[in-house]
Amino acid sequence: MEKTTFRIPKMDCPSEENLIRMKLDGTASIKNLDFDIPNRELTVFHEGSLAQIEKSIGELNLGSQMISTEFTEQTLFEENSNQKKLLWTVLAINFAFFGIEMTTGLVSRSMGLVADSLDMLADAFVYGISLFAVGGTLIRKKRIAKLAGVFQLVLAMLGFVEVLRRFLGKEAMPNFETMIVVSVLALIANGICLYLLQKSKSKEEAHMKASMIFTSNDVIINIGVICAGVLVNWLQSNKPDLIIGSIVFVLVVQGAIRILRLGK
Repeated sequence: MEKTTFRIPKMDCPSEENLIRMKLDGTASIKNLDFDIPNRELTVFHEGSLAQIEKSIGELNLGSQMISTEFTEQTLFEENSNQKKLLWTVLAINFAFFGIEMTTGLVSRSMGLVADSLDMLADAFVYGISLFAVGGTLIRKKRIAKLAGVFQLVLAMLGFVEVLRRFLGKEAMPNFETMIVVSVLALIANGICLYLLQKSKSKEEAHMKASMIFTSNDVIINIGVICAGVLVNWLQSNKPDLIIGSIVFVLVVQGAIRILRLGK
């Protein structure tokens, strides 16, 4: 492993940082990028030839100049470690609420909670998949995004089938109080996840964008289930619960399409 430091006078803000990241993201020999914006410096941890890296940075016309290069035994990087900790945190939150919402959804006979629990499970799998993308190449990250999108599409199709079955059959009215209380807790949990993801320095990478799209959808879904719970009580009908279940899977499909676009 080699560590090469570049002086980049025109690297004034995170915009230039993201520009450099996108330029170098397809270079397989690069293992980590360490940006020091206040001092206008970039340290590249890499293997093999430096020529391609130096050429790519130079093409951005930011006045880059290599100031040092040396061998290093460092193989673990704080950015990747932080990214993994973040993904493990949101994975644990989503998997926990999958169990909570699935259990309470079945007990309270709420399709909205069951649908949201499956969406939470999908998110947990997506965060798990994203863990394999940390530190990987651009191609690997885009493959992860594609896999996440396909998984969401399959889940949505299964959800639509269940909603249709409940519309056609005779189902008991769900417990609106359970719907509202559990959804409020899930909303708080998803709000925390979204906040943590948006703070990540790697939020522009395809697999991290995928994670944020899923979590943004969850916030909308939680609010929808809360509204459905209120309508179930007001109208004394299970139809609002089934309708929100349908809407959940429409949002899942939309999110999946956006994810698949990231993978192109």
